[in-house]
Amino acid sequence: MRFAIAGVIGAFVLVAAIAVASRLTLSALPEPGQRETFLVSKAKHYLVQRSTGHGVPPPPSDRQAGTKEGEKLFGTECAACHGLSGRNPTDAGRWMYPRAANLASSDAQSYSDQEVFWIIKNGIRFSGMPAFGRVEPDEHIWDLAFYVRTLPKASAAEQPTQGLHVEQAP
Repeated sequence: MRFAIAGVIGAFVLVAAIAVASRLTLSALPEPGQRETFLVSKAKHYLVQRSTGHGVPPPPSDRQAGTKEGEKLFGTECAACHGLSGRNPTDAGRWMYPRAANLASSDAQSYSDQEVFWIIKNGIRFSGMPAFGRVEPDEHIWDLAFYVRTLPKASAAEQPTQGLHVEQAP
């Protein structure tokens, strides 16, 4: 009797899994739904927070100089996906999945400085965010983290727009 019940439950779980899997797609074209975005965002925040407990060196003391250096590095390392403003992804960033983040958004800015450092250094697996830990020294990664913190304060008018794709009405 137990095997019969376990078999029925197992069959039900298998049918449910097949039904859910048949609705999934690997395409990066459609925008993710609210539930998917919420769940992925919460999971990402949790995993990044858990990971920053080790391997994050203390930040340099001169934050202002680091921010200036970070602005230069941002243009060469990050703008290809996030756009020069950090707010408007380029075509490359807009069509990857998950989309390149608006770094001035409240979600992106809700990470601590150490978490931003960790993300830049280690990247985010299964996303377009590369790891810079093998190509940039920790000081440069801190410079980028400091600069990312300034993005919400900069007005859109102050941000450079050179190189950004701007759609025009026909």
